[in-house]
Amino acid sequence: MSKFWSEVVHGLTPYTPGEQVQMPGLIKLNTNENPYGPSPKALAAMQAALGDGLRKYSDPSNAVLKDAVAHRFGLRREQVFVGNSSDEVLAHTFHALLKHDLPLLSPDISYSFYPTYCSLYGIESVQVPLNARFEIDVEDYRQPCGAIILANPNAPTGIALTLAQIETLLADHPDQPVVIDEAYVDFGAQSAASLLGRYDNLLVIQTLSKSRSLAGLRVGFALGHPDLIAGLERVKNSFNCYPLGQVQQAGAVAALDDAAYMEQTARAIIASRTWLTTQMEELGFEVLPSQANFIFARHPQHDGAGLAAALRERAILVRHFKAARIDQFLRISIGTDEECASLVAALKHILI
Repeated sequence: MSKFWSEVVHGLTPYTPGEQVQMPGLIKLNTNENPYGPSPKALAAMQAALGDGLRKYSDPSNAVLKDAVAHRFGLRREQVFVGNSSDEVLAHTFHALLKHDLPLLSPDISYSFYPTYCSLYGIESVQVPLNARFEIDVEDYRQPCGAIILANPNAPTGIALTLAQIETLLADHPDQPVVIDEAYVDFGAQSAASLLGRYDNLLVIQTLSKSRSLAGLRVGFALGHPDLIAGLERVKNSFNCYPLGQVQQAGAVAALDDAAYMEQTARAIIASRTWLTTQMEELGFEVLPSQANFIFARHPQHDGAGLAAALRERAILVRHFKAARIDQFLRISIGTDEECASLVAALKHILI
């Protein structure tokens, strides 16, 4: 540790991302990347954006991209915020909207970046336990708080709340911001964006990394009441006025416009998820009901860490978490049908 670090830095426990390993023949099922490439229209738009114009700054208002997002959801431009990945959008959200006198509520098993942001910004938080079925029970959130944040579908469990459950949460907390992080929503859950017209305390955050196959582009956005969006803009413009470059914005706009391609690949992933779930259950795994592009599974007779290590020896990466309650689970991203079949074949040999 450096003597030059600030007190805040000394107290931080940074988020640990999934491994990005370079290995010949690797089957990479550990970071929830989409197995199918981006929309050809998005790739063409980014190629077209390359040129002399890159010597100039991009539009700091991101107007064209905001309009594309607004059109996709039937909103107005002032209801949209965009940023360099949904992680950056989340960071600005924690800074702008989630620090209050009362604590922030979030699930005890969820996206592990949330506690990191709380440490970074000095936000008091209370982690609300998932129930015995690893579900979020909205009744458990009926307690005093300054704000609430939930991932829906939740990660790493993959289990989603219904719109009715989210609406109950919003109605229970009319004076607190409620943030719904929808990174995986396009794989079978319902977006809370349809509730924005009725609840001024709702902020919905999405990413182009998962269902639109653009994890390497780093584009995310938030939807909400103009007052919430204005708070995010104040923080962003006090931090970085140009978070999105011209190539990023061109690719993002084209990807958003190509809804047919996104829906096609999402259907393929859902079909593969159904097949993989059945195969895993036949091997004796308990698989939680997922509405994401991954499954969360454990085997009653085999250690989770040992299974992950055995798969790694066979050049198959999955994600294992050491956290309490889930240390026997593996989070397995949905790959191509061929990758899923290779995983099942490897597990059959390991479980003998």
